[in-house]
Amino acid sequence: MNADETKKLVLEALDDLKGKDIVTLDVRELTDVTDFMIICTGTSNRHVKSLASNAVLEAKSKGSPPKGVEGVDQPTTEWALVDFGDVVLHVMMPETREFYDLETLWAVKAS
Repeated sequence: MNADETKKLVLEALDDLKGKDIVTLDVRELTDVTDFMIICTGTSNRHVKSLASNAVLEAKSKGSPPKGVEGVDQPTTEWALVDFGDVVLHVMMPETREFYDLETLWAVKAS
């Protein structure tokens, strides 16, 4: 899958489980590491895990498993990260998202 297809798949997976405040950052001009960062808020630790896991399952079902997954095995997950290569997904609790403020850190226009 290309970056746009992966982005669409991840966004649909998050929407399926009612992810909150979903933002896509196009970081192609800022880094060679990835094309898009998707940031989403979960309403509880379990919701954070479920959102990240659903994105992983959807990608695997399309034959495109992630390169790495962090945070979903923690008992109290505040932040889960899923690396799909061209797309990196961050799912966070509200307080964690506010503290790290990735949108400002990357200083790009959200779409």
